[in-house]
Amino acid sequence: MASENSNPVNESPVAEVSPDQVNGSTNAVEEGTEPIDDAPFSIKVVLPQDGKEPTEFEIPVSPLEQIHEIRQSIIENPLAVQYSCFHLEHNSKALNDFVPVSETTLEAGAELHVVEDPYTEKEARIHLIRVRELIGAAGDRTDTVHGLLAGASVYDDVVAKAQEPIADTEEGKQLPPYDFEAQPSLDLLVPADIGTAPKTVKSISLSPWNPPTPQYRQRGHLLYLIVSTNEGEQFQITSHVGGFYVNKCSNQKFDPEKKTSPRQFEARSLFTLLGMISASFEKNYQEFQEFAVRRDALSSFQIGNTLPSAPWLVPSPESSRCAHSSDPARSQETYLLAGAENTDSLRDWNEEFQSSRELPKDTIQDRVFRERLISKLFADYTDAAARGAVLVARGEVAPLNPTEEPDAQIFVYNNVFFSYGADGVGTFTSEGGDEAARVATGKDVLGVKLVNQLDIDGLYTPGTVVVDYLGKRIVGQSIVPGIFKQPEPGETQIHYGAVDGKDHVAADERFAASFATLAKALRVKKHAVWDKESKRFELEGSVEMKGLLGTDGRKYVLDLYRITPLDIAWMDEDESRPEDSKYPHRMTVLRPELVEALGKSKARDFVRAELARRQEINKAKESSDEAKEGEQAKTEAEGESDRPTEKDDKAEKDEKKDEEKADQVDRIDMGGFKFALNPDVFSGQDPQTEEEKAEWAKDEEDVREACKYLRETVMTELIKELADSDISFPMDGRSLSKLLHRRGINIRYLGYLAELCDKADEKIRSHLQCFRNLCEREMVVRAFKHIAAKYLKSLPLPLTSSCLAHLLNCLLGTGLNPKPVAKVDDSLKDIYKSADLSFEAVTPESLRENIEKETVRRYRFDLGKEWFAQIRPIQLLREIALTLGLQIQKKDFTFVAPREAIPVANGNAEAEPKAAELKKKKSKKARDGSPASIASTTPPHTFSPDDIVNIVPVVKDSAPRSQLAEEALEGGRLSVFQGQRKLGEELLLESLSLYEQIYGLVHPEVAQMYHSLSQVYYGLEQKDAAVELARKAAIVAERTMGIDSAETVLNYLNLSLFLHQHGESHQALVYARHALDLWKVIYGHDHPDTITTMNNYAVMLQSVKDYHESRRWFEESLRVCDMVFGRESVNSATLLFQLAQALALDGDYKDAVNKMRESYNIFKSTLGPQDKNTLEAEHWFAQLTSNAVSMEKQTKAARNAFANAAKSRLLSFGTVQPTKPKNPKSNTDDRDINSLVKYIEEGDKKGNSRGGKKKGGPVNPKRRGGKS
Repeated sequence: MASENSNPVNESPVAEVSPDQVNGSTNAVEEGTEPIDDAPFSIKVVLPQDGKEPTEFEIPVSPLEQIHEIRQSIIENPLAVQYSCFHLEHNSKALNDFVPVSETTLEAGAELHVVEDPYTEKEARIHLIRVRELIGAAGDRTDTVHGLLAGASVYDDVVAKAQEPIADTEEGKQLPPYDFEAQPSLDLLVPADIGTAPKTVKSISLSPWNPPTPQYRQRGHLLYLIVSTNEGEQFQITSHVGGFYVNKCSNQKFDPEKKTSPRQFEARSLFTLLGMISASFEKNYQEFQEFAVRRDALSSFQIGNTLPSAPWLVPSPESSRCAHSSDPARSQETYLLAGAENTDSLRDWNEEFQSSRELPKDTIQDRVFRERLISKLFADYTDAAARGAVLVARGEVAPLNPTEEPDAQIFVYNNVFFSYGADGVGTFTSEGGDEAARVATGKDVLGVKLVNQLDIDGLYTPGTVVVDYLGKRIVGQSIVPGIFKQPEPGETQIHYGAVDGKDHVAADERFAASFATLAKALRVKKHAVWDKESKRFELEGSVEMKGLLGTDGRKYVLDLYRITPLDIAWMDEDESRPEDSKYPHRMTVLRPELVEALGKSKARDFVRAELARRQEINKAKESSDEAKEGEQAKTEAEGESDRPTEKDDKAEKDEKKDEEKADQVDRIDMGGFKFALNPDVFSGQDPQTEEEKAEWAKDEEDVREACKYLRETVMTELIKELADSDISFPMDGRSLSKLLHRRGINIRYLGYLAELCDKADEKIRSHLQCFRNLCEREMVVRAFKHIAAKYLKSLPLPLTSSCLAHLLNCLLGTGLNPKPVAKVDDSLKDIYKSADLSFEAVTPESLRENIEKETVRRYRFDLGKEWFAQIRPIQLLREIALTLGLQIQKKDFTFVAPREAIPVANGNAEAEPKAAELKKKKSKKARDGSPASIASTTPPHTFSPDDIVNIVPVVKDSAPRSQLAEEALEGGRLSVFQGQRKLGEELLLESLSLYEQIYGLVHPEVAQMYHSLSQVYYGLEQKDAAVELARKAAIVAERTMGIDSAETVLNYLNLSLFLHQHGESHQALVYARHALDLWKVIYGHDHPDTITTMNNYAVMLQSVKDYHESRRWFEESLRVCDMVFGRESVNSATLLFQLAQALALDGDYKDAVNKMRESYNIFKSTLGPQDKNTLEAEHWFAQLTSNAVSMEKQTKAARNAFANAAKSRLLSFGTVQPTKPKNPKSNTDDRDINSLVKYIEEGDKKGNSRGGKKKGGPVNPKRRGGKS
């Protein structure tokens, strides 16, 4: 699996159309490399004796692992927790930590000896950190980047609900009825309190006597510690090269020698020493371990290779989850982690990046090691850059050029170069100034990510991260060698591309080959550009894309924000618009996904045209050959008719000819196909000659065609697919953005898409209402983001909470207080006298007006007059919080005044326009959630500054995905699809191992892999594996993408379906409810895709014989379906069919007949009387009608008998209890009902197998009865 086989840059000019060729090119794992032999085996680990019998245990290892991973496995083993400073020996030879197992002599059953090393100061610090973590003495940490409860999971809370006792009824164990009208509690977004963990020691930290004096350092002293035990004793401890011991120091006297009386305490490990000095330590440690293992291991596993997700809703400070405990060592951790000089954490990021790219990639082991290192390196760099950017935004890093304007200042922190995403030096003046510069930085990080993914040999990129924080955009880049070097007179730093704007152009031939490879992959056309003196240069990329030769001799590519052409169609429309509604910048480039999609479309057209041309040639050739063969056969028929083999020979020749023709048709030479776009058209270039102008005009026409393709093909096809329910509807702004970006649609087209929904045919307009609502909500959120950024940009951090609370009150809190007033601490005003407090003047009316203006400018869409009355406050608040990085304290939000309130638990109410619905919901006193603040004398506000608990940075990185892991997963899928099950399963297991090795266990890519793999295993009938992978997918998605992310919802739905098929329907129902509640928080009620979810839930309820509740879920599913697709749709007919069956099972035969009749009529009028669905509905209509007539007769007889009995009881009224009427279901025709139950149960199994697919759209009714 050499990289050149998977690199699109090096594709063969011949494209294979046949399935065999496609399979061969896709399954790169099987060809071009040696087979992957990573079968795990067990080895024996022997621990040091310590004067006792040696302790041994076995661990599994893989040949792809490195020795340091085995070392980590040993450290994490409960039998070896006290060891941290050691090396491993095999056959009395020390093993290098960074050597793969495959390159050692380790084999199954081999003994690996743990040999302790002398401590160094660094190892002593690491040991202390590890012991503090191990015994739970580390306390809570305040993290400026990750925020509160970063990487939290509520999976354990959901599991606890699933394990709660279920009420027993006559029909069996059933869950309580679901309230479809109620809003879900926001508690489901916040992990439940877990209580206080048992304390093993009161505190453990560095002693005030630390560090050792020179004379004691010469004697092997490393650190001085102080420990307070639960018994109330205090011990001063010396960390020595040989271990740890209690010394003679006190708080007043320094004597770090061993304390021998009344008893000497000394141990190799601090962990062992703590057990000696504290009698309760071992007992408390055991209790702490039991407390820790109550949670799922994956939900508490340390996140190392990605930034954890920061929840937008956090519990109050009083919660045990957020409690701030005293920890003397908290402020010492910087020293413990990085050392006195901070040298341990100071890294040469650029050299690490480029060196890792230069690692060999010839074998599988090479690629695994290389990609794992790159993944870890990007994660470390992203974290470091985000931390530095936060400090820069807060003004805590001194600029290198303090005399420049603030936007032009640059910074270096932790070997990362920082600059603002603003036009500080006038580079983007003609393109839109600060707005253009801000967009350019976002496009640049996307371009760097694309180049990193291509992995072109000899071409390097700096590590690049973009951070949005407090209204500022900050770019963090690794320092390219020579970037700060002043060029000699007559020289330039740039060796390829534009220099000093576009006045000068460089075209160093040393860059031509690398840039040509990059241009081919990005479909960039080689073209001419001209400098200010009209001198022509041939460039392989955009003139804005620069090549720099670093002092390390490497070729770097910079400024990748213009790798695609401008969207000239958008810019042309902008020319005719009024000045105040023009787009704020000219950086309106097309997306790379669009260029790639257009290229594939043109390639398909080329292949079709070539096939058509060859078919015409073959037809003509066949006609002439047949004529010649006919004449020849006629002349030879008389004398040679008796040859027995002539017919066989002719058949064989014909077969060979057919094979040759098929081969010629299948094999298309793509050498004649070329598609590339010129990214510099419409950007001010001035062709000189007529030939150049003609070529330039052709390039411009190609770009206009791409713009046309975007509008007339891509966007219209997206709307059509949504209307036809061929794809799932997005749930929120993030999933909407991902959907659009995958299709190559820019976010600026949100307004255009909303208008396409409005212009759609009236029959399908209701289908698209959800998508239109999401587009409109996203426009409002993004407009609010830009407005808030203007105020936040110049504010000091302590004033940002007041600003955000006031803006949120103006947007969402006007129902409670139509005239909100900003609350700003007067003492802060006195401190920050020069701060711009213009946000205090914002009113709800002015904010709405500004949002409307922003949507017109940026999206060319008119929100209408009453748009703010239709918004869903909780959903909009969530989107804003995620966009700005806000962490808001959970409370009972109240968005409307008490007299108009829709009282809901947690205040999660939606603004409903209809007064009748308001009145109806007001009557539900049980859900009264009015906050206490309403009773106060001051005017109430929905949000206060204290509600804005924290602001976390929003980070965009440039980390590439692992090609090796993706190839293995795709190879496994393809093998399974082709029927090679054994090979497919091997490759799937291999891909699982590769993903976990390269990314770690907790990573968004791993969550996606778990999700995909669970579906594959479900299709292979390996249900145990499918359930386990789906469970992991849900947990990892929660921790890396968000507790309430769209991916998390889908993973919980998958888990519920797999559990149901596994026979654990009650647990499945709990997971499905959790997913549906999350869905309501994310989008609100009546999302089209919930039709499928509710339908599946109803089927699960039937499997546990909860027929009445199942009926309610079918009715709710039908209600949403009617709203989305209309009552006369096939979708509604299908649900009516299922509802009729549910009603029959619930004993309501009269309504069942009516619903089945309605279903039959819709099927008949829509699909025709002979359609399979129609015939099936007709059959069940007749069956249910017969049962209903029989039931009516028996019910009438029962009523008469009951009436006669009632008359006889009149004389003794009050003394005789009335008899319970018989269950009407007991009098029905057993044969018919049994057949109905059997049929429905069989249908449930089929329906559930369909439900296990990823299909997220509404139920496709044509699939129930087969293809119509």
